[in-house]
Amino acid sequence: MPLAVCATPIGNLEDVTLRVLRELGEADLVLCEDTRHTRGLLQRHGIEATLRSYHEHNEAQRTAEVLPRLKAGERIALVSDAGLPGISDPGGRLVAAALEAGVPVTVLPGPSAVETALVASGFGTDRFQFLGYLPRGAGERRALWEELAQWPHAVVAFESPQRLAAVLASLAEALPDRPVAVCRELTKRFEEVVRGTAKEVAERFSDGAKGEITLVIGPAEAQVRVDENAAADAVAELVAGGASRRSAADIVSRLTDVPRNKLYRRSL
Repeated sequence: MPLAVCATPIGNLEDVTLRVLRELGEADLVLCEDTRHTRGLLQRHGIEATLRSYHEHNEAQRTAEVLPRLKAGERIALVSDAGLPGISDPGGRLVAAALEAGVPVTVLPGPSAVETALVASGFGTDRFQFLGYLPRGAGERRALWEELAQWPHAVVAFESPQRLAAVLASLAEALPDRPVAVCRELTKRFEEVVRGTAKEVAERFSDGAKGEITLVIGPAEAQVRVDENAAADAVAELVAGGASRRSAADIVSRLTDVPRNKLYRRSL
């Protein structure tokens, strides 16, 4: 039997497919991030199953325990607390181990906070990038905003409610006019989608927030493309005239919108 990777609701317990419910009811074992959480879903739909925890702290151990059972033909399903296992949640290790051992893997699709937030943002869905959880360090975040400054497509990321205020304040400082949507408690009773510029949204959530947060950063406005070679030449001329390499890169970056770090590296 294949390992069944099952998507579960991101909030509303009715957002689960008939196929997933059938798989969970027929499995010999259901691996789940939090047995209490998954038991609530199963009870809501009248399903009984044998549950065992599978989370970031025991993923390696559980994979070693479960792999022989999969190879022996047992029917095992894998779920996380919300969404699809392996997407910023445990599961990737078991999937990789199963495939390497010759055990087939089938994925039962379902709810996705990433796609739900992206559509709710209204920022366009032709192309986007998922970043998972944003960097925790202030310096790493600043580097990310610099990289995003000219991205022509939307970006989706997860963030904890405790760090949301600091993240939005950092983004507002770097890209104050960038369109942003904070999607909170998606599909739940108190679902909220707040849209605005980075500055406006940062002010709205200056005291933080509660619940599950998915952040969507809209695309940068189309700009006239700057010749990076010409910008790099300008940096070289300033350095030759006595300016420090870092100051020269900063000045030219502000005038051309070519990333400062790129200009600095090219000047070395």
